[in-house]
Amino acid sequence: MPPLPLRFVTSASTYETLPATPAELAFIGRSNVGKSSLINALANQKQLAKVSKTPGRTQLLNLFELRDGRTLVDLPGYGFANAPKAARANWGRMTERYLLEREGLERILVLVDGEIGPTKLDVNMLEWLRDCDLPFAVIATKHDKVKSSVRQKRKRELAAGCGLEERDITWVSASKGVNLDQLRDKIHRWLSPEPEPDEDW
Repeated sequence: MPPLPLRFVTSASTYETLPATPAELAFIGRSNVGKSSLINALANQKQLAKVSKTPGRTQLLNLFELRDGRTLVDLPGYGFANAPKAARANWGRMTERYLLEREGLERILVLVDGEIGPTKLDVNMLEWLRDCDLPFAVIATKHDKVKSSVRQKRKRELAAGCGLEERDITWVSASKGVNLDQLRDKIHRWLSPEPEPDEDW
């Protein structure tokens, strides 16, 4: 599976100012889970999404586009961020409105740190998505940081903590390229939703 041919389009403080999309995926997770690094790895572009050692650098809705017009959005991270409390609250409101109201949003990719497992914030996010009946998938990052001797145990624990089956979790490593082809394939499928059945038939 070749790299995703992504290009950066725009950053926005409200979803209303984002361009329309035929189909979109959103990336969300804790502030230091590696969202920007994963987007860069999927596209095989080092500087596509800004990566920082300081958690919370993603403060806007950052939109990237494939050649066919379908899109990905990098959302602000939740949890610790090096920013004022009022600013973090604003990001939360912005993100919530985007997730609930964005036309064309097909799925939310919730990134969970595979090294430490789901935190309370991750579990709260998953519960909220379920309560709102929003489609999501869990991506476990930092596969390379988990020792091989405990990897199977960690996979079971992480899936259980997310309330999912092991097969429902996609494990990846942005730095080592683990399962990036698998995730690229899933992204293409998630961005190609099944057409609605025709009620006249």
